[in-house]
Amino acid sequence: MRSCLIATALSVVLAAWLARAEAEPRAHKLTLVVRADPRSGRLVRAAVVQPRPVRSVPVEPRVIEPGRLSWLPDLENFIEQMAARYELDPLLVRAVIEVESGYDPAAISPKGAVGLMQLMPQTARRVGVRDVFNPWENVEGGVRYLKYLLELFGGDKRLALAAYNAGEGAVLRYGGVPPYPETTAYVYRVGRKLGEKRRSLARESESATVNQPKVVEYLDSQGRWHIRTQGAP
Repeated sequence: MRSCLIATALSVVLAAWLARAEAEPRAHKLTLVVRADPRSGRLVRAAVVQPRPVRSVPVEPRVIEPGRLSWLPDLENFIEQMAARYELDPLLVRAVIEVESGYDPAAISPKGAVGLMQLMPQTARRVGVRDVFNPWENVEGGVRYLKYLLELFGGDKRLALAAYNAGEGAVLRYGGVPPYPETTAYVYRVGRKLGEKRRSLARESESATVNQPKVVEYLDSQGRWHIRTQGAP
């Protein structure tokens, strides 16, 4: 009887532990491998980080409109929708697209990254993109991946952008932005684009406020009340 009670208690504890393990995000798995150093040719040990699966954010069905001739204005609206859905700055998304592909949906990098947000094949699979050349699918996948990286690195845009370029494994191994010339230049270029877009938006907002017509109310000599706009173009 006592052994049955102990077995039952152990089963309950084990079930609770498994439920908690499934609910918690999995940590990155580190694996030590032996590889040849490309410079010296010597065998060295290196840590390889196995990336976590990208957690799917509950979203509505994708808005995909292939074959549209005037796709760019529609895409701008779609970027706003995706940024709002994943709680990202749309200016950041646009800065990444400009640096990655210059808004060319058919762009292919020498390393095999494809589309507007230059998704690598393995990254596209992780975020559920089936057609990387479809601008809408590519943008949603890129935004989802960028959101994942920002969450992974505690909202640090520099680390998230470095991971977008070099992979999260490289950022985790170096504990910061990897010392790769391409990656450091990439983080700088996206940051500069983002700053330019924010300053441009601020100037537009200020100009709209200055040029906004003012409503003036006054009484004339006859005691009549008048309302008119002042400063209208």
